[in-house]
Amino acid sequence: MHIPNTQNIDFTTFEELLKKSKKENLDLQYNQKKHQLELGMQNKWFAKIFLPWDHNWQNDQLVLQSKSAIALVGIRAGQAFTGLIENRHLIDHKIFRAYMVRKKQGKSQVKHLKTKGKSRAGSRIRLAETERFFNEINERLEVYTGQIAVDRWGIACGKTLWPYLFDAEVPPPFSKKDPNLVQLPFHVQQASFEELQAISELLMGFHLLLSDEGEDFFEEILQKPKDDLSTEDDW
Repeated sequence: MHIPNTQNIDFTTFEELLKKSKKENLDLQYNQKKHQLELGMQNKWFAKIFLPWDHNWQNDQLVLQSKSAIALVGIRAGQAFTGLIENRHLIDHKIFRAYMVRKKQGKSQVKHLKTKGKSRAGSRIRLAETERFFNEINERLEVYTGQIAVDRWGIACGKTLWPYLFDAEVPPPFSKKDPNLVQLPFHVQQASFEELQAISELLMGFHLLLSDEGEDFFEEILQKPKDDLSTEDDW
């Protein structure tokens, strides 16, 4: 598992990139919705760095949180997962399933309702399953907030499903515009316990995305040998 088109870097490399950027008067822009630092100049980006989720970007500095709690939720038609990460340890994981896909067409009940309505018995059953599905997800997220103060929410959910998540009878413990709601920057396959452990490790690292200009600009730093820098396998 990896963030597409990125390379893993260590903290030392991150500091060197930051030092060179400040020396050359590059613009530093922090994108809170992606927890990402963008380096560039004259409206051109050179590098985008996905920051560790247990760090905050404050006053142009990266600050490690002494304690961190990150909650994850991923949803697609008929399947979902939630997870809670405390101080880099995955302490809770749950998978949800619902009968939401119409067998012949392979279309989710959410999409079917937009065109055919909900008059038939099968449609009503799938609609009830859909409502239960989102309520159970949000109930689990509420459990997390009852256990600990969540610092950041990670979400993997298509925008077509957002109304069903946020307008559910049991609402989620965050809003659409919550500044701590961050889109997960990769695709989740099975959402098994092992995969969420891998996600937890991935979110705690630095991931560098370069433009063509950025490859040239930071070439000297990135070509330095790093004895202790290891690459991460794609699970």
